[in-house]
Amino acid sequence: MGVARPRQRTSNDRAATGPPVTATGGNTPGGAAWVTEERYAAVSRVLIRVLFLNLAVALAKIAFGYASGAISILSDGFHSLTDTAANVTGLIGVRAAGQPPDEDHPYGHRKYETVAAASVTAFLLLVMIEVLRNAFNHLTGRSAVPTITAASFAVMLATVGVNLLVISYETREAGRLGSEVLLADALQTRGDVWTSVTVIGALIGTKSGIAILDPLAALLVAGFIGHAGFQIARATTRILSDRIVIAESDIERIVNGVPGVLGCHHIRTRGSSDHVFLDLHVWLPPAMPLTEAHDLSHVVKDRLIARYPQIADAIIHIEPPPPRKF
Repeated sequence: MGVARPRQRTSNDRAATGPPVTATGGNTPGGAAWVTEERYAAVSRVLIRVLFLNLAVALAKIAFGYASGAISILSDGFHSLTDTAANVTGLIGVRAAGQPPDEDHPYGHRKYETVAAASVTAFLLLVMIEVLRNAFNHLTGRSAVPTITAASFAVMLATVGVNLLVISYETREAGRLGSEVLLADALQTRGDVWTSVTVIGALIGTKSGIAILDPLAALLVAGFIGHAGFQIARATTRILSDRIVIAESDIERIVNGVPGVLGCHHIRTRGSSDHVFLDLHVWLPPAMPLTEAHDLSHVVKDRLIARYPQIADAIIHIEPPPPRKF
């Protein structure tokens, strides 16, 4: 069995198929795939902007939570504070992921971004425990009845508006840049909106004299936090466990469409949606000269990258078809 690693492409090849870099499917400015450094710099800029917005939201909720004694507002503030911590973690992960491949990391450092996204789950777990502890104290009468004012409602409504802007911004940028850490943060912020709406409902009930709604809302907040953590953990685990990224049938259809190729098998893909590693075995005529087979393998590779520009590297094994297959 021969092994054909894709050759290093020339400038003419790059003009035809796009550079072997992280890409988002051609939706980037000018129709060209962004180089890795530009992508990570763009992700970092988004995280920095969102970090300051999350910090402002968190501080506003925590301040009014302590001032009013409303455990639901305070719990929501701590939840928002973990968003800020998650942004910092994401920035560290993105900076690490942007480093080029080296001797110890021949496949690059891309998974550091996924690890950063996964660490958000740990922050969510910690804040969920804190919320449950405070809710228990209020349900058992260990804390005083909160004082609810118009300012409490104003703060909650304003922070909901900020969170909606953050969700829209991060979701759009996550799709454009193909970033798990931005998508994970957007999912977490979406949970913040639901928790804030729940808190507003609890404040209305508490203002009307139903004080138990405040700790009950905190329990619902804990549920939302747990659900967001589960979603993030599931998405990042699929990447870290090398779950298939591109369907085998889709790869087969492209490879079998190349003239001269008799078939393919042992197709494997792994990585994230925007940074895929592919290896497969391609069947070529047994009598084909090695140089022709080698050139044909690069035609296969170029066809694959033209269709899936997110393929960062492809290893093609050349071999004759199985006996009696043709």
